[in-house]
Amino acid sequence: MSTRKLVLTALVCGIAIVLAGGFKLLQVATDAPRVEALAWGTPATLGDMTVTVEKVDKSAEATLVTVTMRGVAMAKGAFDGWRMLAEGRVFTPLTQQTAPDACQAVSANAEVRCTVTFDPTTATPTVAYLRAGAQQQWGTEG
Repeated sequence: MSTRKLVLTALVCGIAIVLAGGFKLLQVATDAPRVEALAWGTPATLGDMTVTVEKVDKSAEATLVTVTMRGVAMAKGAFDGWRMLAEGRVFTPLTQQTAPDACQAVSANAEVRCTVTFDPTTATPTVAYLRAGAQQQWGTEG
């Protein structure tokens, strides 16, 4: 095969790859991302844990998220999977959970109602829980 034919074949293959990539880019660009945010008070099951965001109380000192959890016995650190999106950034729970009913332990058989404490925010928050490779969000009052 001559050099000219090889170069021409390479150009045709390159153009085909660019066209396929452009087509895929247009296909992906028109897909609207689907993010489902549950209303507060709506339960969700992630892996082996069933959780619900009951309410969110904002103050100048902290944002308190009241949740219920059930499904896995945890002696401590029940607040670890929670996140809050507000003001364009993601907040993690404070390491010092100061609420009287702070989320520390969870029972496998009984529903536990507790509070997760975040830094204060003035924006309307979206609360998320991550567990077993899945994430669920709550964003509105029920």
